[in-house]
Amino acid sequence: MKTTLLGFLFVCSSVTLVNAQNVKSHYKIANRIPVDSNGGWDYTSVDEQSNRLYVSHGTIVQVIDLNTSKVIAVIPNTLGVHGIALADDVHKGFISDGKDSSVNIFDLKTNTTITKIQVTGQKPDAIVYDNLTKRVFTMNGKTSNATVIDAKTNMVVGTIPLDGKPEFCVADGKGKLYVNLEDKAAIEEIDASSMKVLRQWSIAPGQGPSGLAIDKKNRRLFSVCDNKMMVVSDADKGSVVTTVPIGDGPDAAAFDPGNMRIYSSNGGDATLTVVSDSADTYKVLENVGTQKRARTMALNTKTHHIYLPTAEFMPMHPVKADKEKPKPTPMPGSFVVLDIVPVD
Repeated sequence: MKTTLLGFLFVCSSVTLVNAQNVKSHYKIANRIPVDSNGGWDYTSVDEQSNRLYVSHGTIVQVIDLNTSKVIAVIPNTLGVHGIALADDVHKGFISDGKDSSVNIFDLKTNTTITKIQVTGQKPDAIVYDNLTKRVFTMNGKTSNATVIDAKTNMVVGTIPLDGKPEFCVADGKGKLYVNLEDKAAIEEIDASSMKVLRQWSIAPGQGPSGLAIDKKNRRLFSVCDNKMMVVSDADKGSVVTTVPIGDGPDAAAFDPGNMRIYSSNGGDATLTVVSDSADTYKVLENVGTQKRARTMALNTKTHHIYLPTAEFMPMHPVKADKEKPKPTPMPGSFVVLDIVPVD
């Protein structure tokens, strides 16, 4: 039976509402932060020192003061913006701009642009800061490599060839980086000092990994995958520990060491999967109802607040088989950031 998009959204919303009414949730949407401006979005980042949220949005990054839930600054000229890496120890932020293959470097205190530099690949997507080496790494999706930037000098210092299309990347704080390879269903380990790939391992049965989080103390990696699966890996052994079911359409993962919980934001079915971690025993606590397309997130480990950007979308019209399917268009004025908090 064919179902229209509006009908499908209604069914999904109804299911979420029914679940919310019949099952007591340990999380709630505490706030819906409206963010003016239109366009798509990707990653968000929390600066826990200043309690600010950096939100990628179209061709700009918007800075939200989480104490007041107000936009306090806008960083312009971030064409095809994807991610924001924050380096508090050098007082800078780094934004990956996919459309012009550049990184916008800005001052964390004033949120003004310092400079903009070109990367050594195409379509920089995920971006991460390693505080041990004081280097920033962009994962260049179109050219399967990573550009290395010295955070102090703002200079490109190297390029790392990768064995597949890189997605999200995390740093362990000890000079190692880990990156999901979306097309290989694998993780590569990178030495931040030598700028070389050390090894790769498969995360099968996971497929199409995107979001990645790390438990630095217990050396566990959490990859969220297209086939509704979170794959837990041992970062030291380079092997899969177990898998956990999650929702549909994930694009981000986060780990909270304060309550030993892992989160997967699932834009496909409008849920936030909450997984508990107890001595390598992983259990799904619940799937919290969110909003359609809330697929990326940022976590403040000090306050335990979880932030998910999303928007309403215009109805999609049927297209002929020989025509390319158009991208959905966000509804003007509907962009918000969901602020989710634990209530237990």
